[in-house]
Amino acid sequence: MRIEKRNIRTLIIARLIIVTTLSVAAVVIQLSTVSFLPLEWFYILILASYALTLLYMALYRWNTRVRFQAFLQMIFDLLLIAALVYVSGGLSGNMYFLFIFAISEASLVLGSRAAYLTASLAAVFFGVLADGMFYGIIPYFHEGQAPDLSAGFVLYTIFTAWTLFFVMTFLVNYLAMSLRKTRDALRAAQRELEIKERLAAAGRMSAIIAHEIRNPLAAISGSVQVLKGELALSEEQGRLMDIVISESRRVSQSIDQFLNLVSPGQEVFMTFDLGEVARETATMLRMSNELDERVTFRVLPEGASAPFYGSPNQFKQVFWNLIRNALKAMPDGGALTIDIGRGPKGGVDIRVADTGKGMSAAERDRMFEPFYSRFEGGQGLGLAVVRRVVDDYGGTIRVASESNKGTVIGLTFPAGPGDAPRKD
Repeated sequence: MRIEKRNIRTLIIARLIIVTTLSVAAVVIQLSTVSFLPLEWFYILILASYALTLLYMALYRWNTRVRFQAFLQMIFDLLLIAALVYVSGGLSGNMYFLFIFAISEASLVLGSRAAYLTASLAAVFFGVLADGMFYGIIPYFHEGQAPDLSAGFVLYTIFTAWTLFFVMTFLVNYLAMSLRKTRDALRAAQRELEIKERLAAAGRMSAIIAHEIRNPLAAISGSVQVLKGELALSEEQGRLMDIVISESRRVSQSIDQFLNLVSPGQEVFMTFDLGEVARETATMLRMSNELDERVTFRVLPEGASAPFYGSPNQFKQVFWNLIRNALKAMPDGGALTIDIGRGPKGGVDIRVADTGKGMSAAERDRMFEPFYSRFEGGQGLGLAVVRRVVDDYGGTIRVASESNKGTVIGLTFPAGPGDAPRKD
């Protein structure tokens, strides 16, 4: 477990609260009874604990070795607790329950292994202290503290305390693990919210982009095509006009992707064949020379029908973007396979696998973010469109990829008209 500096601060605050609580309890005991004999030494240990807290705060401010400081604090806390147990009479007192606080702090701040190490040290300290005082090896702090106990009772109390230490370690570790999982889930949810906020911001820009760029761009492209057909151009001039037309078409496609992402509009739903849509999309890409003979393309199972209720246009966008992304990952060619089969409860599974250059873990985490692209010249909109369509249908996405080992993207969609996507 990685120890952050704020964990040290949490540890300091926790021990400060515990020490202050013990101080208040000592004052209440002193005001209400005279039977608690070693109260003056109790105050001395409390003051020593406050002094150590000040030292820890100074180290927290200037020290950079946070792991060393964390374990140092835990060891000194165990020694202080052992001293409190000693002055309170060992088994005749009740201070050994304070070991539980040290174990809990170790679990929450340092991790599960540190918690078990702390519990083991607490068991050793308490066992040595209790046995040593009972057999006279360690003298009692005050003569009146020596209780009339049997060896069986002493061993029973020690093993009970040990059991309590390790049971509490297990329970607190389980709680800490649950808290960490919840924290990770909250972070993931926050990341999802940030992405959705970016999509909402993109939606507010879509109307402006549609009116201010799309129409003039179409006018420019059309005008250049007319001029190219009517004018006597040199080879260089013709090549420049072809560049204008092709780049205008590329920008127009990017705008179409952007508008599909943020403003999908009304879709027509029907039962259609997913395999046929995938093959039609591949044919379109082959006609545009994006899918060439260097890539072996297959839709599985070959010739089989895969009926699905939804919008054919949306799934053309899904296949178009997934295939283009796979082709970009295979600049020197390779194998691209789309496997369509039945999912759980009558749903459908789509598996798109390529033999391209794959992705790192960081690229996998960001691949569906709008405006993020790992390819030169990419706009980062295609896979964001895929994500939006999958979300609209209540589906899920799975990605398996390693650098230089290809990528497999799995999409799962629920089945039936009752599970159709929203039409708003």
